Amino acid sequence: MNKLILGDCLEVLKKIETETIDLVYIDPPFFSNRNYEIVWGDKGEIRSFKDRWSGGVDQYISWLKERVQEMYRLLKPTGSIFLHCDWHASHYIKAYVLDKLFGYDNFRGEIAWQRHNAHNDAKKKLAVLKDSIFYYTKNGTFSYNPIYIGLSDEYKNNFYRYEDEKGIFRLSDLTAPNINKNDKEWRGFHPQKSNRHWAIPTSAIFDIVGEAQAKELTTIEKLDLLFENDLIQVSKTGIPSFKRYLDNSKGALLGDIWTDIKNVQSQAKEKIGYPTQKPEALLERIIKMASNEGDTVLDCFMGGGTTIAVADKLKRNWIGIDQSEQAYKVTKLRLQKNNAIFEMIQEEIIQTL
Repeated sequence: MNKLILGDCLEVLKKIETETIDLVYIDPPFFSNRNYEIVWGDKGEIRSFKDRWSGGVDQYISWLKERVQEMYRLLKPTGSIFLHCDWHASHYIKAYVLDKLFGYDNFRGEIAWQRHNAHNDAKKKLAVLKDSIFYYTKNGTFSYNPIYIGLSDEYKNNFYRYEDEKGIFRLSDLTAPNINKNDKEWRGFHPQKSNRHWAIPTSAIFDIVGEAQAKELTTIEKLDLLFENDLIQVSKTGIPSFKRYLDNSKGALLGDIWTDIKNVQSQAKEKIGYPTQKPEALLERIIKMASNEGDTVLDCFMGGGTTIAVADKLKRNWIGIDQSEQAYKVTKLRLQKNNAIFEMIQEEIIQTL
């Protein structure tokens, strides 16, 4: 069930049933001594903010670890957590919180999100352009959906250098390293001569005859099928290559450096004025990558409600928690604007603790 909860993160987490969450994204207050929360917080929130930093980084890490430990308990065995931070305490968070609780072997990556370009202060020191988002899973088996991004103009110009009546394409190898003794010669070419074996793109065969029929075909029959459909180009020296058309490309697989999503700009339609607001595109990417429709997403430092609003749009269940009354009200208003049926089920999904 979807829940919007006003209350202390730790106390609320303790009341949630074990192993019921598929994905946690948190953007906790950074250890930066910048009073973001005070802009929106009430007196109780201001006192809490000051207390967290009074003992320096050790107290901050202790405060955070106690809460992440509860999140670990709540995650399903296939669940994941994404923890968003900046340089002030990132190395402490990884070593003393995430590695300790989730285990070093369950570290899946550190996403470097470049949120803006260099400013004038870069003339005197290295500009801080990025945040870190640590990605951990609870176990070795977890939900993951590969994300593809658009190909750069440079990549397309360098690799997609051919064109025919069907469009622009690039050539890729139909063989891979190591010999397969069962391979046979095709149109005068045998991969064993180069210490290689046939490596045929399965998806292309499925597109032509379907998965069931494709399984019945031999390697040579598959090569003939591709050739008959003008998907193989043979060089003057007799080497066959597969024609990959630009229009059929999914794009490039996403890595751990994200430069294509900028921070929320002053003129952006999604801007709500919340001081630490993150762009919806950032949360959309994370939620799509590590969860599926019907899964439950948790954000217990809800802030302006970006995680909750995006999870709702992507047909995920969600739990949003914040101890700031202002954050609670902002998120509630945001959901009301985004979801026409929100008021009809408001009493069911709003719980104030």
